Amino acid sequence: MENMADNVVLITGATNGIGRVAAQSLAQMGATVVIVGRNPDKTERVVKEIRQATGNQQVEMLLGDLSVVEDMRRVANQFRNRYDRLDVLANNAGAMFNERQVTPDGFEKTFALNHLSYFVITTMLLDMLRASAPARIVNTSSQAHRMTGELHFDDLQHEHGYNAWNVYSQSKLMNILFTVELARRLEGTGVTANSFHPGFVNSGFGKNNGGLMRLAMQMITPLFGRSPEQGAETLIYLASSPDVAQISGAYFVDKQTASPSSTATDTAAARKLWDISESLAGVQSAGV
Repeated sequence: MENMADNVVLITGATNGIGRVAAQSLAQMGATVVIVGRNPDKTERVVKEIRQATGNQQVEMLLGDLSVVEDMRRVANQFRNRYDRLDVLANNAGAMFNERQVTPDGFEKTFALNHLSYFVITTMLLDMLRASAPARIVNTSSQAHRMTGELHFDDLQHEHGYNAWNVYSQSKLMNILFTVELARRLEGTGVTANSFHPGFVNSGFGKNNGGLMRLAMQMITPLFGRSPEQGAETLIYLASSPDVAQISGAYFVDKQTASPSSTATDTAAARKLWDISESLAGVQSAGV
């Protein structure tokens, strides 16, 4: 177990599944861990449980619906106001939605939560990460990115046909493309950025939906899914291990570098996605 004392870690999607496991493991290593959740009661309960399990009282929370740009901004700004450093940022919030939903900002919800929240929070905190270097950014992606072709730049909001699995796969492709461009922009700064596949995890994933999808997930994940502890191993490894301190822009599976799809390493697409995301979110990248 690594010593993470004096490190400040921010984890989104940390009230359930691999995010919660990672938060507890990093707290066990001595880090100050800040978890982001949407439900106040649930998030507060998780904080208390992690403090009790680890004996680490430096486990704290921020609240926000990370499918809403105003909340993404507020979470980043509240973090900036409360803390003077950021050593590890783990973008882990995500979901799949059976039917197309539109956020108050007019964005398709999967795009907003699974990609835009990564972009907004990261770019708003980049100057803190640079000032805290060596620092790390860890982005949760998925092998599901292989289930789609090129990124649909002409229909990022999926207004012309909606298939939940394809939309989710597109968002996971965006996670890797974002990481590729982020790592390029951070070269020489002492801040690394990597993405990873956690595996098919028996957690709350997909169970936010009703009908057949919820039933299918309830039946399939206990049979074929790995435990949240297994799914979190690579996240924890990328956040804490000295073995990957100098690696950036890579994609990991089971704590090993792996080759993503060719579309996930398209540097032109990665730069285009960055520019579009910056325009849509109305944020200027801090520190790059």
